[in-house]
Amino acid sequence: MVRTMSLIRALIGTARMLRHTPRLADGLPPDDAVLLDAPDDRLAPALVSAALGEYEPTAKLLATTRESAEWENRDRYVMRLAAFAHNRDEWLGRWLAASPHDPDALVVKAELGVRRAWESPARAELLRGIGPLIGAAAEGDPRDPVPWRIALDHARGTHAGHDAFETLWGEAVRRSSHHYGCHVAALQYLSARWHGSHRECFDFAEQAAADALPGSLVKALPMRAAFSELVSGDGLTPVTTVTAGALGTTGGTSTTDRIDAACDEAVLLSSMYAVGDPWPAEVRNLLAYVLVGRHRWDEALEQFRLIGPYATSFPWTSLTDDPLGQFLETRDGVRLQVASGMPLWNRTDRGRPRGHYA
Repeated sequence: MVRTMSLIRALIGTARMLRHTPRLADGLPPDDAVLLDAPDDRLAPALVSAALGEYEPTAKLLATTRESAEWENRDRYVMRLAAFAHNRDEWLGRWLAASPHDPDALVVKAELGVRRAWESPARAELLRGIGPLIGAAAEGDPRDPVPWRIALDHARGTHAGHDAFETLWGEAVRRSSHHYGCHVAALQYLSARWHGSHRECFDFAEQAAADALPGSLVKALPMRAAFSELVSGDGLTPVTTVTAGALGTTGGTSTTDRIDAACDEAVLLSSMYAVGDPWPAEVRNLLAYVLVGRHRWDEALEQFRLIGPYATSFPWTSLTDDPLGQFLETRDGVRLQVASGMPLWNRTDRGRPRGHYA
């Protein structure tokens, strides 16, 4: 009898998925329309020019962000340009040859140096040699917080002590008190994986979010702390696999309460931005990931709708080397989970005449 009931439940669940999953695709871009790490309208022409070996559009773009103190955009562009230069740096070499003291070229060079050293087995040793590059970038424009974000990443990789970290953090927030990239770098340093603890990481994130202005991406910092907790395996099941859309389970009352509160804050933040806005795309991708980890399927599906076509490598690279495939697989899995929890027939369906053969 027990086996029969289990079979019936499985069949009903399958029927629910077959019935509801297709319509749950409403508002979701088709798979072939989803883009991974798509550049915005300002960065895209600079990347195209860099691919042709030309640096002038990049120089103009970064100069504009510096002169108008667009520190958040500047940080994003520097990271993307350095990632591009990791394999194709001819344009950067020409730029530095033409203007060796250009503060915009120097900050890209420093970010690239840290990125290359980070991937080496001799990371700490190589990173120590990058210090002068970061110093030169910081001297290029004393107002710029981006070199100090790079310095915080550098401190994490070189196992700098907390006193050194506090000094760098002070320099960063003196230049831009709510700079998202600097906050993320500090949070990573304070994580249990590196030089802090889960409690220290969460305390820092929650205080920063409480101090941030409405709509600031810093409001999502506790969710990044939640992500660190989910993938750490310290008291929680690591988020490692996708089965019918599930990314593992979590446990522990006090920890999960903080994670759920972080999700609630991030859901509110996400609601302040338009559907398909590329600016909060990474935050929304991360929110979808954490919501799935908490089995909050309906909210996760809503985030996938808000993401639109803008998939981001982070956080999906924590699961696989195919982040776009993982994004799409998880999105499909969430639809199945939502469909399996919906009633097979709603009351309207039951009351509607269906004809002789319905």
